[in-house]
Amino acid sequence: MLEKTNQVNLLFDFYAPLLKGKQREYLELYYLDDLSLGEIAEMHEVSRQAVYDHIKRAEKQLFEYDEKLRLAWKHEQRMNVLNRMNELVQGLADEAAREELNTLLHQLSEMD
Repeated sequence: MLEKTNQVNLLFDFYAPLLKGKQREYLELYYLDDLSLGEIAEMHEVSRQAVYDHIKRAEKQLFEYDEKLRLAWKHEQRMNVLNRMNELVQGLADEAAREELNTLLHQLSEMD
């Protein structure tokens, strides 16, 4: 369950603006704010089933968006490359070059 939660949270970071209002809101309350279905239902004066349905549809949308756009996969690949580059930079003997490369690596990581 934790793996799915992490995956949904990552996809939410990329695709939240593409979700419809209630789907986005309920998903955020459920996954990011860690509220229960009952708490969300009470807050919005709807049934738990309605909240569940919105969340399931939103999850499905997130996975469909990622299947087509692959932003999460591309992000993971970029992070792997940046981490490897960082490992190589740490092995450099020239302190000035290492500092400059660290700065550039940081700038790259912030571009995401």
